[in-house]
Amino acid sequence: MSKGLSKESLAEKTRVYIDTHPSIKDCVAKGLINYSSLARMIMKDIGVDNEEAVMIACRRYASKLSLTTNHEMDILSVLKDSRLEMRTKTCIVTAKNDWSVLHKMDNLFKDLWNENSIMQVVQSASAVTIIADKMLKDRIMDTVGRFNIIKVRENLVEIVVKSPEKIVETTGVIAYLITNLSDAGINIEETVSCYTDTIFIVGESDMINAYSVLTKCIQSAEETVSD
Repeated sequence: MSKGLSKESLAEKTRVYIDTHPSIKDCVAKGLINYSSLARMIMKDIGVDNEEAVMIACRRYASKLSLTTNHEMDILSVLKDSRLEMRTKTCIVTAKNDWSVLHKMDNLFKDLWNENSIMQVVQSASAVTIIADKMLKDRIMDTVGRFNIIKVRENLVEIVVKSPEKIVETTGVIAYLITNLSDAGINIEETVSCYTDTIFIVGESDMINAYSVLTKCIQSAEETVSD
């Protein structure tokens, strides 16, 4: 073992390593991994030389992870009853986070409500992000003032995962979907969660792939939970 590194800190470093590598963590939880190979990989990456200690830490953490597999079933149970909706020709307008911007948006909200148009607005400390139909882009920019605009993104697609109400009390569903999209190399432009709707904004070039990945997540959940 490296000088000055206690068994406790080595075990913690091993757990952190596994936690920060989702694909490895999933295999460890399901017992689908060679612990000798994993221990050697961890030793190389964190700079320690006690294979036996690392392997013991891996096995102990695996026994703990195996007890949490019911959590995955909870996630799949939510996805089993979820469905997808997709809207093309979406744009994102990012404006300064200024009280005048929000004030000017008030009348636009009222107009869109009467027109049955959908628009999502997310406020952060530095900006206001507005997700809407591309046809509303100029109207939004004129309303908030073009001098308040930070960035405009077009050629986007909005994919909505509509889930049952139990998603509100089930942790990890959004993380599960994001991980699957990320593993497929899909860049998520924006993510918005609104009650039972989880909204992913992706580029048009990723539209088919993203929709396919999310469809497979739901189909896999249906097959697993039904079994």
